[in-house]
Amino acid sequence: KIVLNNCGNINPETIEDYIAFDGYRAFHKGLSFMSPEEVIAEIKQSRLRGRGGAVFPTGLKWETVYKYVSSEKYVVCNGDEGDPGAFMDRSILEGDPHAVLEGMAIAGYAIGAQRGFAYIRGEYPTAIKRFDLAIQQARKLGLLGQNIMGSDFSFDVEIRIGAGAFVCGEETALLSSIEGMRGTPRPRPPYPAEAGLWGKPTLINNVETFANIAAIIRRGGQWFSEIGTAKSAGTKVFALAGKIKYSGLIEVPMGTSLREIVYDIGGGVPDGRDFKAAQTGGPSGGCIPKEHLDTPVDYESLVSLGSIMGSGGLIIIDDTADMVDVA
Repeated sequence: KIVLNNCGNINPETIEDYIAFDGYRAFHKGLSFMSPEEVIAEIKQSRLRGRGGAVFPTGLKWETVYKYVSSEKYVVCNGDEGDPGAFMDRSILEGDPHAVLEGMAIAGYAIGAQRGFAYIRGEYPTAIKRFDLAIQQARKLGLLGQNIMGSDFSFDVEIRIGAGAFVCGEETALLSSIEGMRGTPRPRPPYPAEAGLWGKPTLINNVETFANIAAIIRRGGQWFSEIGTAKSAGTKVFALAGKIKYSGLIEVPMGTSLREIVYDIGGGVPDGRDFKAAQTGGPSGGCIPKEHLDTPVDYESLVSLGSIMGSGGLIIIDDTADMVDVA
């Protein structure tokens, strides 16, 4: 486990617990021993791609925002997880909020931003409470605010709470919502990297993407890139739901087969029923039928079957379901 490594092992409401598990070491390493360009190079080498569903290479996105010259830049964390059956971001924010905060701070240093915003679903009160507490604790220890760790880098984070609009998971609608306007998608280009929040260069990644950052900086991009497949590096958190014996969160290396996820980890389909399909990628995704059970779960394989990975919702359907009704 990388993203879920601390979840359940630390008290998420205590910064000392997070620090005891190597917390903020990566941020210190970046600030003290690496240039912003070196941090970005490490993320590029890791081959991390956006875990929110768009799968854009994270390092390339960071580099794009870094290259735009502006007196103000912003880091935005997308925690508006709206897909049915998906609860990855919620569990990360509730179980290890400082990991996301550290990832945002490292991103701020890398791209030259001084402010960050975490946009979190209003339906996640515990996640909001714990992330807010994490911000307060980090400020108290001087890990957010002015001249962090004696450097000339200053960075702070605020929370914005979503109001139940599914469309605000789309990045430009999310930006409009942070600005206090109706959450309506904007035409692109210009992309947020060039003109995002209040028209300034803005980096947007989702919760799970940020939760990978500290481990990559701490252990190296090469280490991360060797996990997973040739085109999909690292691990992925999935929310197993539906007709499955053990529902809940799993974290597996990219390329793990659907059969292994359903039967070895999920315990198979309950009540002696047969597996019929797995629905991936939320409302924008598709259903993968039984004959493709041995498909490796990575970005390219799912797209080749007419589905997508999306943010990681994985709903298991048994042989009692009518697929026309499901569609």
